[in-house]
Amino acid sequence: MKFLRQQLDKVAPLFEKGGKLERLYPLYEAQDTFLFTPGETTKSASHVRDALDMKRMMSMVIVALGPCILWALYNTGYQANLAISLGAAPIDSWRETLLAPLGPMVHDPSSILGCFIHGLVWFLPVYIVTMAVGGVCELVFSLIRGHEINEGFLVTGMLFPLTLPPTIPLWQVALGIMFGVVIGKEIFGGTGKNFLNPALTARAFLYFAYPARISGEWVASGASNIGVWVAAKQADAVSGATTLGVMVNAGKGVGPEAAMSQAKNADFTWLDCFLGNIQGSMGETSTLCCLLGAAILIASGIGSWRIMAGCVLGCLGMGFLFWGFRGTSDNPLADIAPWWHLVIGGFAFGTVFMATDPVSAAMTEIGKWWYGILIGVMTVLIRVANPAFPEGIMLAILFGNVMAPLIDYYVIQANVKRRMARYAA
Repeated sequence: MKFLRQQLDKVAPLFEKGGKLERLYPLYEAQDTFLFTPGETTKSASHVRDALDMKRMMSMVIVALGPCILWALYNTGYQANLAISLGAAPIDSWRETLLAPLGPMVHDPSSILGCFIHGLVWFLPVYIVTMAVGGVCELVFSLIRGHEINEGFLVTGMLFPLTLPPTIPLWQVALGIMFGVVIGKEIFGGTGKNFLNPALTARAFLYFAYPARISGEWVASGASNIGVWVAAKQADAVSGATTLGVMVNAGKGVGPEAAMSQAKNADFTWLDCFLGNIQGSMGETSTLCCLLGAAILIASGIGSWRIMAGCVLGCLGMGFLFWGFRGTSDNPLADIAPWWHLVIGGFAFGTVFMATDPVSAAMTEIGKWWYGILIGVMTVLIRVANPAFPEGIMLAILFGNVMAPLIDYYVIQANVKRRMARYAA
């Protein structure tokens, strides 16, 4: 490390003001501060110092995402291997070419290592494209504006792939992250100035621009497919759907358990959905892994437990309301018990990692409660009241992002009015 520090210091004058590579200083600074703690110190009066700087905070978020990442690798490979064992064929031949030297082990659903390896060849290309394209966008804006490359993209670059189905075309991944970084963040001034979550903005763009691919339905193949991983050789050979998809297609009056048992290859229990052994986007299936991440974020002081609790309260409250009046609705999702809403779709992942984004979320302590409750209520409202959008957490969080400044404004104004009344002479 000492040698590396010496080499960086040796080339530093080239990138500093007046150097030949002055315009590339953001690129040098990004490497320097990524490897070492910044050397700048404050010369003015005393102030409060915090050891948790931006890079360390982002690193803790990545650590919190660890359980979801590991489960994404395993479950993606497991679902793909399970589908193949039921008669389906892999979609992408080049992935099969990579896996061929490893033998039948990588296609064995009972092999944990095989499932991890198989999942890796689906997840890794999506992640690499995300980091490459998004990183170039960040670099370009940093060079144009002459400011440092912000570390916020490290988290965005990890969150975005976890919200996608494994079979998403890589060109759509590139297009989506480009939209999220440029339109969702950089045009507002970069990290800290954006009012929308960049990863969700990117996914929302793909959701509306390419709904068939983002939902995992391969219309061109003519197959109903298993989850979002493989296309069947014949239209009726293998069929299945994500948990929300199964429930949407169920008849009125059919509860979650009955809907699952009726669907071919989709016999899931509440516990299965909680553990995450189901189909869905790569990183959002396991509520348990999300809870482990939530514990890390709360313990480190990065994630707001008020927002998370507010989301759960809002979801349960609205879920009980619809469930209580389920006899007056023709929508099958009205038959879903409130506790099912907590473990299906991306609710847990969005609540823990998306809604708590410190930039786009509410800032005031009371406002965080209302912000979280709003997201929870809107999630169930979108799911049940609008069958066209069976997954509601994404749109609910984006709506909450837009309303967060207004929530904080009214909370602050209420505090001002109370203080004025208290100290009125």
